[in-house]
Amino acid sequence: MKKHALHISMVQINPIVGDIGGNLERIIRTIDSTPENTDLIVFPEMVICGYPSEDLVLKRSFIEHIEKAIYKIVDNTKNHNKAIILPCPTYSEGKLYNSAHIIENGKIIATIHKHHLPNYGVFDEARVFTQGGIARPVEFRGHKLGIMICEDMWSKDVAFRLKKNGAELLISVNASPYDMDKSNIRLERAIARAKENSLPLIYVNQVGGQDELVFDGSSFVINEKGTVIMRAKEFAEDICNSTWEKINNGNWLCITNEISKIYKGEKSVYQALILGLRDYVGKNNFPSVIIGMSGGIDSALSAAIACDALGADNVHLVMMPSPFTSKESLYDAEECAKALGARYDVISIEPAMMAFEKMIDGLKGVAYENMQARARGLTLMALSNSTGGMVLSTGNKSELAVGYATLYGDMCGGFNALKDIYKTQIYELARWRNNNIPDYSLCNNKNIIPQNIINRAPSAELRPDQRDDETLPPYDILDGILKCLIEEDMGINQTVNKGFDKEIVIKVRRLLDIAEYKRRQSAPGIKVTYKSFGKDRRYPITNRFIEN
Repeated sequence: MKKHALHISMVQINPIVGDIGGNLERIIRTIDSTPENTDLIVFPEMVICGYPSEDLVLKRSFIEHIEKAIYKIVDNTKNHNKAIILPCPTYSEGKLYNSAHIIENGKIIATIHKHHLPNYGVFDEARVFTQGGIARPVEFRGHKLGIMICEDMWSKDVAFRLKKNGAELLISVNASPYDMDKSNIRLERAIARAKENSLPLIYVNQVGGQDELVFDGSSFVINEKGTVIMRAKEFAEDICNSTWEKINNGNWLCITNEISKIYKGEKSVYQALILGLRDYVGKNNFPSVIIGMSGGIDSALSAAIACDALGADNVHLVMMPSPFTSKESLYDAEECAKALGARYDVISIEPAMMAFEKMIDGLKGVAYENMQARARGLTLMALSNSTGGMVLSTGNKSELAVGYATLYGDMCGGFNALKDIYKTQIYELARWRNNNIPDYSLCNNKNIIPQNIINRAPSAELRPDQRDDETLPPYDILDGILKCLIEEDMGINQTVNKGFDKEIVIKVRRLLDIAEYKRRQSAPGIKVTYKSFGKDRRYPITNRFIEN
């Protein structure tokens, strides 16, 4: 039955944006680690410089460094019989492209330019790259490979043209970021391309955290019938070595069948949060993180994620009580710190409050409450300056959406793991974590968030007997409205038609609009939803538009 065989290695790697020398070392080390009989090694999109490199690619010196690194990889291929698909930015005739080189025996035998440049959500590729034409299949050792770069797979035309011109196998190189629904959508598109063209498809994705984005990996192989027959790990580097045989009917058959598990629900989100925080801290060379503990659910979950990502020895938890802090909060915060095994200190802000009361006459109401939050922010930033640890802010998406947060107070910090997590999901993640130990975690304990923290009504504790639901609708209602307004981009009437009270919807919509100036000043945080605050949702601060 067999006529030919190809050995293809799918390399799911975690590059660092701008670390061209380091990425080069990783690439060459990976090439050397693949089996001797490997014919082709496939790397993810823009692997040489990391993705997204944003305006770095507009610097000519950046491209020159990349070109030097490519020459070293080209030279390396003289020492073995392995060919490489190396995605990278390229200049050609004065134009900048998102490209992929096919390198073999010391030569670049073909270069493919990306045709579809995404220009939505977090993507700005049309701003920096030139659109390439639809490439023809690449002749490789007597076979024709149809190579696509990320977005090219999401539309029908590229795969169709490759098939029409004789492609026998589709290969897609990607840097496709995570969100809660992306893996299913991504897989549906890949299955569609395979079925439409009756061709198997290899999909190689980047893994790792880059600023607000997390790349989940989960590379896969689909046969011509649309069945997944191989899948790499999620949220971890991996190499999948596949063997392909060409049988008498002319089809390629992947005879390797290794399918790693896929995460769903809270587990998927939690793994993304761990990886995103770990890489942000590690890639930016912070020695540790500092978290203000309140005895509430947000800081407790942030502390849990930090210990899972970085290890308890690299997490410093600080309780900063005021006269309004309950004994219950003090006890719960300490119990959470003990369960995590992290350093825990108590620093009262009462002396700072007294000083501000002397400095500023008439502090009362919201001004008096915000002064407390800012005293805490000042304390945390002073600790950060003295130790080098990064302050991890703990506000959730619900609060940031409606401005229920204090600038230069609880919004202080260099990063926020919970920035794209709604309050109702905070509780779901906390319950899940208490019953499970995540993969790749550096904290091997369960039940790390005291049940009383989960059960208590949320409160900022900035005045006696304060509760969040005195100011905001109940979080299950608030989050339902916010998802309509943000994720689905609905108007007021459309949201009301979903079953919500019109007066509450109007109030929430107004709060969402006027809080834009606060969100512009918030710390970056991990994207997990379809539409996170930041590049996904770009609204003007000065904005008088009123919609129904």
